Amino acid sequence: MKHLPALTALLFATAAAATPPLPPPPPPKGPELAAIIQSVSGQRMRQDVERLVSFGTRHTLSSQTDPRRGIGAALNWTEAQFKSFGLQTVRPCDMVTGRRVPTPTRVCDMVAIQRGTERPNDVVIITGHIDSRVSDVMNATADAPGANDDGSGTAAVIEAARVLAKQKFAGTIVYAALSGEEQGLLGGKVLADYAKAQGWNVVANLNNDIIGNSCGSDRVCNDRQVRVFSEGPRWQGHEALAARIRSLGGENDAPSRNISRFLDDLAGHVPAGIDVVQIWRNDRFGRGGDHTEFLNSGFPAVRLSVAVEDYEHQHQDLRTDKGIKYGDTVDEMDFAYLERVTKLNVAALAAIANAPPPPDAAAEGAVSTDTIVRWNPVAGARGYVVRWRATDASQWGGAQYIPVGAGDGNGCLTVPAKEDSPNLRCGLTLPGVRVDDYVFGVASVSANGWVSPVASAVPGGAFKPYSAPVEGQ
Repeated sequence: MKHLPALTALLFATAAAATPPLPPPPPPKGPELAAIIQSVSGQRMRQDVERLVSFGTRHTLSSQTDPRRGIGAALNWTEAQFKSFGLQTVRPCDMVTGRRVPTPTRVCDMVAIQRGTERPNDVVIITGHIDSRVSDVMNATADAPGANDDGSGTAAVIEAARVLAKQKFAGTIVYAALSGEEQGLLGGKVLADYAKAQGWNVVANLNNDIIGNSCGSDRVCNDRQVRVFSEGPRWQGHEALAARIRSLGGENDAPSRNISRFLDDLAGHVPAGIDVVQIWRNDRFGRGGDHTEFLNSGFPAVRLSVAVEDYEHQHQDLRTDKGIKYGDTVDEMDFAYLERVTKLNVAALAAIANAPPPPDAAAEGAVSTDTIVRWNPVAGARGYVVRWRATDASQWGGAQYIPVGAGDGNGCLTVPAKEDSPNLRCGLTLPGVRVDDYVFGVASVSANGWVSPVASAVPGGAFKPYSAPVEGQ
């Protein structure tokens, strides 16, 4: 980070020499987001978790028809909550058979859709899994409260829908309670497949799984931080991209990693009372969550989870053994903490839905003292922010704002055209900046100053599924 102030001064000086003076980037939208998140209620989420627990078990293989017990009753209740907020609901399903689903079973998600007013196909998704389990993952009859795992995430999804349904956003927000996570991330795949079938441009999936306790099984407590897990190089398309990533970079710049950076920065500008700890791996060591199925489909996704896990109160039969109480029950949760994590989620959903999606971006400048950053025009964008950081820096540092009307009048600064990148019609030349020493990226800005996450100018950095280039195109 020590290099960034000098680079900032250099870029502003060189940009000023090449173009008329440009305005500074828009300020963070902290006050606007503070007004949106203030009505998030931990007490309401406690009531929602208690209601979810009251279904006895929400095991994926439990009853889908009993009106009071099992996964079907829980999904029906969640649908009623979404509808009470005035949201459209859908129930995508798939027939599944597998190692943890020995007979064909219909696995369904409960999804609410809040259509965007300007860009309804640009979508941000919040998820939590509604299914629960005990020690034996195949036991579909025993009481499995699933209060924290993942009643907490499901309650956050419902609360986000309650708070945000009162607002209007340019892009679409999707709220989803997923089934089948404990049986093999089944509901995540159902929704990822549904998003693909709908042709959604999924800008981000925020997956919340175990976000409602602040003390661990070792009695270590932390109620002021939340972990955000993100993959570094993108998984979908990684084999085709491997050679280019090795040559041009991208080991730490998958779109999911930039969602993590976005959340980390956002936490510093909204009064949620929570800080982000970026965990630079896809999920906890040797474990997984529903966001992985979104990543497998090429959609940017991260997992939010508590700062310290309580292993005695997840995936456990209800019992007391040697004086230790086991089981995932409501009394082991911290709803003030859950409120803070949910406020961060709500702020992120609002910010991403209000901003245009990030552009595709690329950088060039090998064996040159100059760097050119290129990107494509984005519908709804009224400007762009070119970002950079030293290769060993964890967070974006410098920024150069380029409003529509600069350069060629289309929001793009004029750079030499490049035949093999016809879609990347916008660009910024950075004289005297050597591409070897920095990572570059670009964010989109709306007319009223909402800024998207950054798309890194590296192979695989685009916020959409990777597809191999077609020969001749």
